[in-house]
Amino acid sequence: QVQLVESGGGVVQPGGSLRLSCAASGHTFSTNAAGWFRQAPGKEGEYVATISWNGGSRYYANSVQGRFTISRDNANNTMYLQMNNLKPEDTAVYYCAARLSRFTESDPHAYSDWGQGTQVTVSS
Repeated sequence: QVQLVESGGGVVQPGGSLRLSCAASGHTFSTNAAGWFRQAPGKEGEYVATISWNGGSRYYANSVQGRFTISRDNANNTMYLQMNNLKPEDTAVYYCAARLSRFTESDPHAYSDWGQGTQVTVSS
């Protein structure tokens, strides 16, 4: 099992940037695929981006493609989500998650370990 803690959320104006971090504890993180998901008020959870165990494969939802970048630093057991050109519709609680496989899935049910979430608010 992997314990995950997100940080880096906050309030930003449209067009601004934020960098989310996900700190993992547990010796298996470097062999786990991982990802970011989000949930806006009154809406279902949404896949944002996923990354394979070594960072060799990365996938993005159409809504964030070209604006968000997922990355990981296995030496420091940390995953990141760089978010640029933020829009009001990006407002949500963002969660990081890890799964017991080296390879990614966009289905959140494929992920066994979750952080507590960090709030991102994009507003003028």
